[in-house]
Amino acid sequence: MRTLLPVAHVLGGLLMAFAVTYLLPIATSLVYDDGTTIDFVFAMAIDFGVGYLLWISTRSQTQELRPRDGYLLVTLGWILMSAVASVPLLIALPDMSFTDIFFEMMSGLTTTGSTVIVGLDNLPPAINLWRHALQWYGGMGIIVLAIAILPMLGVGGMQLYKAEMPGAYKDKLTPRITDTAKALWLVYAGITLLCIIALRAAGMGWFDAVNHAFSTMALGGFSTHDASVGYFDSPQIEAVVIFFMVVAAMNFATHFAAYRQRSPRVYLADPEAKAVLGVLVASCASVALNLWLNGVYGSYLTALRHVSFNLVSIATDAGFASQDFNKWPAFATFWMLFLSCVTCSTGSTGGGIKMFRTFMLVQQAGREFRRLIHPQMIS
Repeated sequence: MRTLLPVAHVLGGLLMAFAVTYLLPIATSLVYDDGTTIDFVFAMAIDFGVGYLLWISTRSQTQELRPRDGYLLVTLGWILMSAVASVPLLIALPDMSFTDIFFEMMSGLTTTGSTVIVGLDNLPPAINLWRHALQWYGGMGIIVLAIAILPMLGVGGMQLYKAEMPGAYKDKLTPRITDTAKALWLVYAGITLLCIIALRAAGMGWFDAVNHAFSTMALGGFSTHDASVGYFDSPQIEAVVIFFMVVAAMNFATHFAAYRQRSPRVYLADPEAKAVLGVLVASCASVALNLWLNGVYGSYLTALRHVSFNLVSIATDAGFASQDFNKWPAFATFWMLFLSCVTCSTGSTGGGIKMFRTFMLVQQAGREFRRLIHPQMIS
């Protein structure tokens, strides 16, 4: 039976790489002087120390990972990184239990977006930024980021890439897997920067803009305010968030191809991108009409504004909110929940079964219906 030491070796390297991410909240704590600097420094030391011990004690085990090793490493990586990410919150928020804090960190890294923290408006800035940064790292996959570092550790990364990347787009975008990971993160970081600038121009402060850009691109839905994006009550901010949620819900391989070819025609050639846009536009228009006719809002434009933001947020699995849509007619809420299962593209930061599989299911269902009606048909 093959030993699991090679997995432990790579896991140690991942934890050491993850320790670098603490520099962002440490810098934030110093800027805002919120008293959490030592908490993050201590957590960073623990993370790096555990990772180094794992790595150095298994340094002779550097065989190429098998496919199942990649899946095991992804699973253990999320669990351990969520655990070490909990350390600064355990110190800074002593009233919270480890279970709640671990839940919050796992929710962040997996971009689930559920939160158990109340009073986000008064949370130390570094803690708030840490929550959103974890979502951003998890959005594209911190494992994919680590692939660019694995060769320096003497370990190949293709198995890890296949375990992390969803759907049908597992072919490398560049000849080398490390270049593929770097290309994806370059596009991801570049679009995030554009989102930050756009949110700032729309009226957010820099701190809120950075945090909400992180959670928007990760489609995680964390916010710095208990009222979420509804806190700002700004059509401009909502429009910016809608645009970037849709961007994040599309395949980042398509974004990379569009960037490399310097042409938006790439999106027209992507059936998933067209399907995502078509479903979202048609859904927003029809649900807004339903709410207007039911008297929920006084005008169609008002209904369209609130429906567009909240429907796109739920459909892309982001989870932001500006209205209490639980009070909307049942048709609207059920349709939004259905969309959350099928809307996002493969290779995006969203969840669900992906639009690619939805598209294939619809095509297969249509084919079966045609065969029932015309059993002698040759297709």
